[in-house]
Amino acid sequence: MATAGGAAGPGRATALRDDAPAPADRRERGGRAVVPHALHVVAIALLAIAFTAVFMGVAGRLSAAIWYDHWADVLGHRWVIPAGALTFSLLVGLAQRYLRAPTALSGGFTETLKGDGPQDDRRTFPGALLTALGSLLSGASVGPEGAVAVLVQDLAAWARARLRVAAEEAHGFDVAALASAFNGIVGNPLFTGVLATELREGGRANLRHLSWNLLAGAVGFSVYALFGLQSFAQAVAFPPVESLEPVYLLYAVLLGLVGAAVALVAGALMRALGALVPRLVGERVVARALGAGAVIGLVGAALPELLFSGERSIHAIVAAPERYGVGLLLLLALLKLFLLGLSFKSGYLGGPVFPVLFACTMVGLALHLLFPAVPLSLLVLCVEGPALALLLGAPLSAVLLVALVGTASPNELALLVLATAVGLQAGTAVRDALARRAAPAGR
Repeated sequence: MATAGGAAGPGRATALRDDAPAPADRRERGGRAVVPHALHVVAIALLAIAFTAVFMGVAGRLSAAIWYDHWADVLGHRWVIPAGALTFSLLVGLAQRYLRAPTALSGGFTETLKGDGPQDDRRTFPGALLTALGSLLSGASVGPEGAVAVLVQDLAAWARARLRVAAEEAHGFDVAALASAFNGIVGNPLFTGVLATELREGGRANLRHLSWNLLAGAVGFSVYALFGLQSFAQAVAFPPVESLEPVYLLYAVLLGLVGAAVALVAGALMRALGALVPRLVGERVVARALGAGAVIGLVGAALPELLFSGERSIHAIVAAPERYGVGLLLLLALLKLFLLGLSFKSGYLGGPVFPVLFACTMVGLALHLLFPAVPLSLLVLCVEGPALALLLGAPLSAVLLVALVGTASPNELALLVLATAVGLQAGTAVRDALARRAAPAGR
C-alpha cells in the first residue's frame, strides 16, 4: 500500500520519476548515494515485518486487556465506553499537539493510508506510535493498516538514512518495507505488488522496484505464515457458491451498483466531515480529538458493535443477523461510515479497510434478510468489491483483498470481478458528473 500519491506510506519518500536514469546496481563508496541490492531489501523486509508483528501483537493484547477481557462488565456499565474513548482520544490529541504526530486530515480514503505529517522526518515516530495506539484503543472506526503504513515508513526512512540510499531509489525502498508489512497482515504474498503497480506514479512500472516489492512481500508473508501469526485472510469466511447460475450474473451487476452507492456515501460523509470539523474546532487539535472521542463514546455506548474497526463484532452479527433486522443493519452500516469519516477528519491514525468491509457486510446481511434465496457470500462480496475499488482507486487490489478475507471460490471470484467492474464504472461516472456540476460554482 504505498506508492507516492497512492496508498500507504505517509507520502514521505521521494517519488520515483519514470524518466529518472537507472544508476548502476552497486553501492558507491565515499559517502555517495547507494542503490540497494537484494540483501538490503531482505534486511528492511525483516525489520518491517518484525516491527509489524510486535506492533499488532501489542495493540491486540492491550485492546483485549482494556476492553474485551472485561466486555461483560463494560456492557454492564456503559459509562465506561465514553470514559475510555475520551481517555485515548486525549492521548491522540496530545501526541499531535506536542509530538508532531502525523494525521490523515487531508484528501480522501486513499490518503488516509499515508498521513500528512512532515516530509521524511523520522522524529515523528514517537508521536505516530502514540497516536496509532491511542486511535486503535479509543474505539474509533479505523483499522490498523494505516498506522502500520506510517510507522513502517518511518522505519524505512531511518534505514535509508543509514544506508545513504539514493533519492531516486527511496520510493522503491519504502514500498518494499511496506510490502513486507502488508503482505504479512493481509496474508498474501502478491497483494502489495498488485497495489503498488496500480497506484504507481507515471505510466511505466519500474521493474527493479517491483522486484524489491515482490521479494520483500514474500519475506513478510512467509514470516507471518511460519510463525502462525493472525492475518486478514479468511477473517470473515462465507459458504461458497457451489454453482454459477445465470441469474447470479444479474445479481452481481445490481450489487455492483449497491457497492458504488456505499462508496459514494462514504466519500460524501468524508468530505462533509472534513469541512465541518475545522469549522467547529478550528486548529485546536486536542479539542478536536476529545470532541470526536465524545461522539465515538456515546455512539459506542448505545451500539457497542460500532466500536473499533468492526473486525471482532462483525462475527456475532453475521451469526444472527435476524436479531438486528433490516433497518438496524442499514443504520449500523451508515453510522460506521460516519464514524470512519469522523475518525479520520479528527486526527485518528488508521486505515479504512475493515470499517468499509463492516459497513458493506451490514448491507449484504440486510439484503439477505430481504432476499434469503440469494447466497449470502454473493450479497456481501459483490458489495465489498466495488466499494473498496472506488474508495481506494485500486480495483485489482480490492478484488484480491475481498477474495482473501471472504475466501471466495472461483465462481464467487467471477461474480466479484463483474460487480467490481460495474460498480467502478457507475461510481466513476457519478463522481465525474458531480465534479462537472460543482465546477462552475468553484470558479
